[in-house]
Parts: sequence; C-alpha cells; structure tokens
Amino acid sequence: SVVYIENGHVTHREIGDGPSPVVLASKLKTPETLEDHLGYLTRTAEGKVLKSSTMYIRGDDGNVDYILSINYDITGLMAAESALHSLTGSEPLAPRTEPTKITHNVNDLLDSLIEQSVALVGKPVPLMTKDDKVQAIQFLNNAGAFLITKSGDKVSQYFGISKYTLYSYIDQSSSDPS
Repeated sequence: SVVYIENGHVTHREIGDGPSPVVLASKLKTPETLEDHLGYLTRTAEGKVLKSSTMYIRGDDGNVDYILSINYDITGLMAAESALHSLTGSEPLAPRTEPTKITHNVNDLLDSLIEQSVALVGKPVPLMTKDDKVQAIQFLNNAGAFLITKSGDKVSQYFGISKYTLYSYIDQSSSDPS
C-alpha cells in the first residue's frame, strides 16, 4: 500500500491506498527480473492522463524494499499536441493505447483489471466464447488479479462461470504454450 506521498492532488491517492497494477504485477515476478518501468501512461478516475514512471529500490540483499512512482499530469500537453497537429499535420494522429486507470483500493484495482481483460478480448461477456473467456482469465492471472482476496468469486460471477470452471481456465491458460 501507499506509505508516503507528495503532491497527492495529482493522482488523488493517499497513504494507505491499495497497490497499483504495476505493484500487483511485480508480486508475480522474482526480484532480479523486475525492471524499472519508465514513461507509461495512466489515467485518473477524473480522466486526467498522467505520464508515469516506476522504479524499484533494492536493498543490499537485492530484494525490492521500496517502489518509487512519479506521475506527471500531461492532459493539457496532449490537448496542445492535438491542437498543433490539427494545424500542422497532414495525417491523423495515431491512436494511443488506453492509459492504465489509477485506483485507490484493491476493489477498484480488480474492477479495472476486469475492464482491461474485456477490452483485450474486444467483446462483451455475453458474446464471449470459452476461448475468449480463457484469454480474459489468462490476462487476469498474468496481471496478478488472483492475488487479491476473494477475487475468484468476483471474476467467476462477472464472467458467469463457476469457481471450478474459473480454476480450470487458469490451469488451461497456464499449461498453454502460447
């Protein structure tokens, strides 16, 4: 969870808020494989777009002791970029990938990960095939969603499957060579 914050007005996060998707995903990796993640986009609940960087601070033993994150609000700069491009560009701006949503607690984080899994598949749950659901569940598993307490219940209910089916999809996706 967040233990120290400066300029919390940028993200509206506070001390005690739950982990970010970057932190959750890092729990699935060994410390020596973690690399700093620089210059990625995130989005606040209010829609502000932030340029974010996350750095892992290691102790003498090589384990990650702290995670330092820096977030810079670029919403105004993106609007200026678009306005300038409309005056100077001859081709439309390339679409950007959707920024990761900043969350304040693990429930919001799980909701955000579920939204991302559905967006990855590209169709609403009622239209998903078994393979689509396996793909979505694999994304959730790789993102660390199942490290969140009671996430299996929520994911099962959301995708309209039993917990037994959920675990079978997790097993299927982890044994899949792709």
